[in-house]
Amino acid sequence: MASSTSLEISKEGGSELMDLGRGREKIMKEEMDADDEYTLDGTVDRHGRPSIRGKSGGWFAGILILVNQGLATLAFFGVGVNLVLFLTRVLQQDNAEAANSVSKWTGTVYIFSLVGAFLSDSYWGRYKTCAIFQVIFVVGLAMLSLSTYLFLVKPNGCGVEALECRTHSSFEIALFYLSTYLVALGNGGYQPNIATFGADQFDEEDSNEGFQKVAFFSYFYLALNLGSLFSNTILGYFEDEGMWALGFWCSTGSAFVALVLFLAGTPKYRHFKATGNPLARFCQVVIAAAKKWRAAVPESGDDLCEVKAISGGRKILHTHGFKFLDRAAIITSRDLALQDEGKNSPWILCTVTQVEEVKCILRLLPIWLCTILYSVVFTQMASLFVEQGAAMKTTIGDFKIPPASMSSFDILSVAAFIFIYRRVLDPLVSRLKSKNSQGLTELQRMGIGLIIAVIAMITAGIVENFRLKSATIDCLNCEGSSTMSIFWQVPQYALIGASEVFMYVGQLEFFNGQAPDGLKSFGSALCMTSISLGNYVSSLLVSIVMKISKEDDMPGWIPGNLNRGHLDRFYFLLAALTTADFLLYIVCARWYKYIKMGGRESNRGSIHQEKSEEFRV
Repeated sequence: MASSTSLEISKEGGSELMDLGRGREKIMKEEMDADDEYTLDGTVDRHGRPSIRGKSGGWFAGILILVNQGLATLAFFGVGVNLVLFLTRVLQQDNAEAANSVSKWTGTVYIFSLVGAFLSDSYWGRYKTCAIFQVIFVVGLAMLSLSTYLFLVKPNGCGVEALECRTHSSFEIALFYLSTYLVALGNGGYQPNIATFGADQFDEEDSNEGFQKVAFFSYFYLALNLGSLFSNTILGYFEDEGMWALGFWCSTGSAFVALVLFLAGTPKYRHFKATGNPLARFCQVVIAAAKKWRAAVPESGDDLCEVKAISGGRKILHTHGFKFLDRAAIITSRDLALQDEGKNSPWILCTVTQVEEVKCILRLLPIWLCTILYSVVFTQMASLFVEQGAAMKTTIGDFKIPPASMSSFDILSVAAFIFIYRRVLDPLVSRLKSKNSQGLTELQRMGIGLIIAVIAMITAGIVENFRLKSATIDCLNCEGSSTMSIFWQVPQYALIGASEVFMYVGQLEFFNGQAPDGLKSFGSALCMTSISLGNYVSSLLVSIVMKISKEDDMPGWIPGNLNRGHLDRFYFLLAALTTADFLLYIVCARWYKYIKMGGRESNRGSIHQEKSEEFRV
């Protein structure tokens, strides 16, 4: 009897143990299933917890960011697209001075992108940086709208051909420049981070989301251009007719709506944590390498120091080249002694990943420098193309076409060529390639963009040459002084649009993909600073050309009265310079070595460890 009872107890106990085991197995399976839902790229939610794939990021967050970008671009170009006409008609600057002012302002916008990228990568993170600079952007636009309404457009209705504005005081001019440069600061600090933040919403470690991330950059540039379409047409028309304050207030409203939409998506965003000051890491490598300048560099990177990558980042594999920097990762007897004493210092010994970060930036710089001259070509749309168009026939019946609105053909060209590239050209090239299934590389696309830019400048020069033949030379107000229709500018705008798809979309993908994980915003900022320096180089080039081409009886190539100048020669000069730049670019592209990434140091490892310890207990 006792034995049967003990047998029953034993069976019951065994059954309970089996049920407990099944329960634990079920819990483990559920936990592992939940764990599989986490993103693999190390992103976190706003509370610092690992991002769950189904509840964050993806196209929901991506579309919010695309709409935000479109509205913010509408606001920015609502000011920028007609700024050259505002300076000439309202502030009474001549054509060359106005073109230089616009180039300097636009250049400053993109210089501020480096400030935003540094704060984002180092301290604030991309979300906080985007939010703060968008607030500055809205404040600057509101100040510009108020100053224009209260002080600048006086008497009311001035700023058109028929009515000149009065002379402005120093205070009014200072207020105008303060507000426009606040717009430059806000937009500049926001732009490189919003592109990278949008890309952060897609997990590149997942094959499906990795493909979506590549597509995001094309759609991002498309959203940018569609946003500027409204400002180049509707707002451009208002401003060309003298309704400057209304146009600027529309820009302010658009920027405010963009900010509200951005903040509304806060619970859904994925984030990468800021990784600390990259300048310090850069200096540590240079100083550590200099201290070990006598050390012998090993042939391979196997003997170099590698501990772990930055938090949430990937290790970068060792590459040959810039061998001097490898000395920073050589482990000497002194390093071992310091390690035993617990006195390791990154100013003495760096990791391979840290060294490769510096190498990546050094390799990117020649490619980046070759894109600057393309930006000189691109910036002509906002200055000389507009002035050229204003000197052509701009009327159809009683309707007058604002010269700045011709850039809408650039936007339509961008939209068309993004579709052509994604749906036709890229699949076709993939089939023709025998080695792999990829289409054109980013470097190849950027080279094609340079070639199309050369053709665009030659086209613009030919159009200007024919315009001069049909223009009235001795005219007081030379707007519309040529019988040649402004629609002859369509080919040059369309060609610039086609070149943008290859150059700027390729740039966004290239610099974002080749920048180390801790410098992604800096990678996007490189795209913008190339535009910035392009504007400054354009301004310098115009000044040099005007100084050299001016003679006793000749006003130079780009005078106030374009009918007495030779703008066509300036366009041909740009075509020649861009051709030389393309040849240099080929050399740099062949020399470039792509970054080699290793495994990612994710925060998911600690989650696995905590679970395994819990189940062992």
